[in-house]
Amino acid sequence: MVSAPDSDSSSSRPNSPISPDALIGSLAQFSHYDNEPHIGTHFDDPSTQLSAILKAPNSDQLIKDLATLVSHRGVVFFSSQDLTVQDQLQLGRRLGELSGKPKSSTLHRHPISEDTPELGADVSVISSMGGIAKAGYKEKKRASDGWHADITFEPVPSDYSLLKMHTIPLTGGDTLWASGYEAYDKLSPALQKFLEGLTAIHSGEIFIDYANKFDLKINSPRGSPENGDTGLVAVHPVIRTNPVTGFKSLFVNKSFTKRIVELSPDESDNILEYLFRHVSENHDIQLRYRWKVNDLAIWDNRSAFHTATHDYTAFRQGNRVVSIGEKPFFDPNSRSRRQALGFPL
Repeated sequence: MVSAPDSDSSSSRPNSPISPDALIGSLAQFSHYDNEPHIGTHFDDPSTQLSAILKAPNSDQLIKDLATLVSHRGVVFFSSQDLTVQDQLQLGRRLGELSGKPKSSTLHRHPISEDTPELGADVSVISSMGGIAKAGYKEKKRASDGWHADITFEPVPSDYSLLKMHTIPLTGGDTLWASGYEAYDKLSPALQKFLEGLTAIHSGEIFIDYANKFDLKINSPRGSPENGDTGLVAVHPVIRTNPVTGFKSLFVNKSFTKRIVELSPDESDNILEYLFRHVSENHDIQLRYRWKVNDLAIWDNRSAFHTATHDYTAFRQGNRVVSIGEKPFFDPNSRSRRQALGFPL
């Protein structure tokens, strides 16, 4: 775990390349493959059950290695999982705790999620019928407008999200992910240097609009003492260091990022539009996942973007748990993923 810049640990990080084979750790015993070169790992054997990993004698080591793998690969998939909602909540808590998040960070309660008896306040229903998944969605809008990382409008946003899809259409409803690490590495050195140190305003105003429309109360607090009555607005670095990997990542997204603070409005609009297209139009930093019933995805919101595909008419629903991490920071001594892995720049 790389600490924020005021810690001595950031300067002692090794500079030798990291072997990709070393990232899997204690999980090497389970059948898996990488989805794409830069993002995604899939544990494809249904006999690999997260419910069993939670109960294993070495579960702390397995879950810590899983958190590390997710942070390196952006998103990790497990096929046909039997874990319950309570298991999912436990896994969501332990991923962040075992990878070093602050003790004040717990699980997120979404601003417009309902506290239902069967699920509780810490579970968000991702449904084609409305709610979080449909807030701000408009027909005839470009599908690429939906790229985002979860809840970046919070002062202390998410580290990990876990989504289990239990109801899916026969076709359609895929989810796409993109690597924030590779998005950073594909920028020119001059643009990288320009963006490092800049900050941007993130806003969840679409959820305030949704709450007003349906006469809902905005939930507060939301997984951290700092995520209270903030108006769902926060300021974060444009380039962020992931504390688990120590890698630099692009950290702006079209759904929530509104303005680069240090630039004029016109400059900000143009730079952000370029960066949004940089994520959505570079298919070599992306993967597209076709869900099967009870598949589960875990992703790191600090270094990965995602978007749903609204190309279906049938019912689609799953349960999502979102863990709160740390306040975003940029460490000027951190490296890019390509540098750390010894890949060509």
